[in-house]
This record gives sequence, C-alpha cells and structure tokens, in this order.
Amino acid sequence: MSEKSYIDSLVEKARQAQRELEGFTQEQVDALVRAMGKVIYDNAEIIAREAVDESGYGRVDSKIVKLQRCTLAAWHYMHDKKSVGMIDYDPAEKLATFAKPVGIVAALVPTTNPVSTTVSNGMSIIKSRNAMIVSPHPRTKKVTKHGVDLMNAELAKLGAPKDLIQIIDEPSMAYTQELMTKVDVVVATGGAAMVKSAYSSGRPSFGVGPGNVQVVVAPDYTDYEKLAANVVNSRSYDNGMPCTGEQALHIPAGKVDDILAAFQAKGAYVLPDEYAAKLPAILFKENGMTDPAHVGMLPYKLAALMGLEIPESTTLLLFKSRGMTRENILRREKLCPVVQYFPYETFEEGVANAKSNLEWEGAGHSSVIYTDDQQRAEYAGAQLPVSRLLVNQPGGAASGGNFINGLHPTMSLGCGSWGNNSISDNLTYRHLMNTTKLAYYHEPTIPAPEVVWAE
Repeated sequence: MSEKSYIDSLVEKARQAQRELEGFTQEQVDALVRAMGKVIYDNAEIIAREAVDESGYGRVDSKIVKLQRCTLAAWHYMHDKKSVGMIDYDPAEKLATFAKPVGIVAALVPTTNPVSTTVSNGMSIIKSRNAMIVSPHPRTKKVTKHGVDLMNAELAKLGAPKDLIQIIDEPSMAYTQELMTKVDVVVATGGAAMVKSAYSSGRPSFGVGPGNVQVVVAPDYTDYEKLAANVVNSRSYDNGMPCTGEQALHIPAGKVDDILAAFQAKGAYVLPDEYAAKLPAILFKENGMTDPAHVGMLPYKLAALMGLEIPESTTLLLFKSRGMTRENILRREKLCPVVQYFPYETFEEGVANAKSNLEWEGAGHSSVIYTDDQQRAEYAGAQLPVSRLLVNQPGGAASGGNFINGLHPTMSLGCGSWGNNSISDNLTYRHLMNTTKLAYYHEPTIPAPEVVWAE
C-alpha cells in the first residue's frame, strides 16, 4: 500500500471517530481521559522496562516516575476543567465562549519518551474531543504501540468511538510527512528536524525547542546542600536525557569551593581540567551534532572513555567552564549527566553569561535561579530569553508534573519564537480546541476622545 493510501485510510477512520466523539458529554469525555491516564499509570513499570530495553536509553526507575507523574498530574489538572459546550461566560461583557474540537491531531513522539509523551498529549487531545494518530519513533515503535493498545482497550470498555486513537505500526519519514499534510493539527515533540518538518507541513503545528537549562545561583543564596541535591537528582534523572535537566551553573566566584563541596557530598565528581578538555570530542561529532553513541551514558562510563576511573555510584560530572567563546561547545545542551560551572564576579555578569549560552542554544526553553531576593529573581526573569524561569527548584519541574509550581503539566514545552515554536506555554488541552465567542449586545460606554488620548 502506498504512503498516501495508508495514511488516507487512517485519516478517514479518525474523521469518523472524531465526529462521534464530538457528541459526547463532558462527563463521558472526562471518563475517557481518566481511563487513558490510569491504565498507563497502573502499567508504568512494565512500560518503563520495555522502553529502556527497546531504545537502549535511560533508566527504568526514572521512566516509572515519569509515566506515573505525567499521568497523575495531567488528570489532576484536567479533571475539573470544561472542554465541552460553554466553557466560560463574562457577565460584564456578556461574552460566552464555546469549545469546539480542532479535528484530527497527529502526535509525533520521541524515542526518549515513547509512552509518557503519547499519553500526556493524548489526554489533552481527547479532552478537547479530537481524534489522535500517533507517529512513533522507529526505535521505540513496539513500546509506543503497547501504550496505545492499553489505552484503546480501556476506551473500548467505555464505549468510545472505534479508531479514536490510531498508530502507524511501521513508522517511516515518508508516512510521517504524509500524515502531517492530512491532519488538522500537528503536535511534534522531538528533535529539531522533526519540529521543522511539522512547521513545514502546511498544517497548524505545535513544536518544542532544544533545551540548555542555565542555573544562576545568586550571591544571597546559601543553601548549597539543597542546590546540590536538586541539581544532582534532576540531572541524573533518566541518565541526563530530559531537556529540562540543568546544563550549566553560574556561581559566585568566592563561593566555588563551598558549592563544589556540596555537590561532591551528593556523589558528583569534579573533573580535572585536562579530562574535561576531552569531553567535546566524546559528546559531539566533528560537525557539531550530538553523538548518539554517548546519549544517556552514565558518568563512570564517560570517565572511562577519558582514561579516568571513578566510582560507579557517581551521580554526575562537574567541571569548570573553558570560557565564553564559541570554541567551548560544552556551553550547549549535553544529553548525559554532565554539568559545567561558570564562576562570576557580579550577579549581573552571571545572568549575562547564562543569557549568552541560551542565545547560542536553548533560547525559549527553561532556566533556574536560586535566590531569596525577589528583585534578583525578577531581574533574571526580565533578562533571560526563556519561556519558564524556575525559582529555587529542580529544572525537571519545568514540565509542571511535580506539583511544586503553577506551571501546567505537560510533556511538550513550547519555546516561543526564540525556539521557532508557535507558543511559549506548556502545551495543554486548551491549545487543542477551537472556540466560538458569543457576543451579546450591550449599551456602549464610549469614553471622550480627550480622555483616551490624554498623556
């Protein structure tokens, strides 16, 4: 069967399923969304093991946590939100808002999060009464299909339309490109090439950008034990692959020894300069691309490649910056548990260095500041080109899945125009609905021109 015929068949079935779902009540829709999340939550351990076995990436324990937290947080956030009929009414303006589906959504998922991304985005897609066609990464097609099969089995029990969630069984670039031209909306979570292809499809698309999380430690902040615990736990999570993991520390020059000691107490290893100099050739290819052979590699294995023997229990590798020039490619995102630190003389210099790193790679994504001074937090918020700046918390919380901040839970982090994305929000069901505004007439209150134009 040709790519066109195969994708046309999926789209035709999805169109019928979506039309049926459009007639469901809020209660019926919510029952479907809950069931999708709950079955993945309940099967998190087996799915996590399958994901690691099939991809060769990541840690089973981290993926269990990710699967359970992303589903729990998504349902907790969505369970009491309206997505059917009138969802809002402004009595002052006599303006009513009605939710409508966008139609069929293509969900492109990465090999690093083959089921967590599928279920997180899928819950939002179904919440807004859309149909979903999943395009898995070829490297993790089996585990992604297992997750889809589990969700479909639960949906069938609740009388959901057949073919509401479909998956390309044998994914290829040709199938994915054909799919993106036929659906109503594309959600692309993955590498830059995938996102670029989605935005070139001619269909409305939501993509993500590369991460390069910068951590600025302000001079007033002194709880280095908490700082080290947060960064170590976040950066070693899933062997350092998540885009929300910390990449660089910008720390007061006079506090370097104290901060390094706190990290060493948490199992970090401080690389001597001569070994750190070997990292670029290990983590990056000659053309500057990330070397996939070392993605998610444990610290002691990375050290062995440098001819250095360190404890297998090492949590991450910490090393001093080799400068702010373009020759220091380690200023970019690194997909394993390594963190570079940049000493600064003034807080403003630290923020400026973080901004410089982001402008090379990672602008629009996320960063962290550690400070108890609100003015310093707001200064960094005004200066750094990121969509989310976290205060005194681990970078992984940027997903909103840890219940420790007000960010909406998601597995797809918009990075705005900085990251060549259409949104700078955390993607939720609200982005996957059309709305109708019902505007009633009310007596106008027209202000005098001299009042409007007054200086």
